[in-house]
Amino acid sequence: MDKLISVAARLLMAQIFIISGWQKLTGYSGTEGYFAHMGIPLVGVVTPLVILIELGGGLALLFGFKTRWVAAVIALFTLAAALVAHTNFADQGQMINFMKNLSIAGGLLWFVRNGGGTASVDAAMERPSRS
Repeated sequence: MDKLISVAARLLMAQIFIISGWQKLTGYSGTEGYFAHMGIPLVGVVTPLVILIELGGGLALLFGFKTRWVAAVIALFTLAAALVAHTNFADQGQMINFMKNLSIAGGLLWFVRNGGGTASVDAAMERPSRS
């Protein structure tokens, strides 16, 4: 049961980042334009970094690779995104997105504390090899 729960938890947490990162990658110029419109500086640097964190980090989290570190990076990214993009609290949608990001960051902190679980690349790498 532990294996199933750890895989399900990683899948449910990672999917939002994988999908969002993939959309940013496949709509790269639109993503850069959106970031520029928001006033984010250095969009030529920020855009690939965001894609790497979302898509790369999401996939690493899904497979449980370097889970604690990846979850910490994504949690910080998610908090930063909340503060940069979702602070217009007069807009209820923005407030909901702000709170969603806080909740996701909280879930990611669970992975920082507990790792990827027994069915993860991390766990497989910790097992002694059979010679």
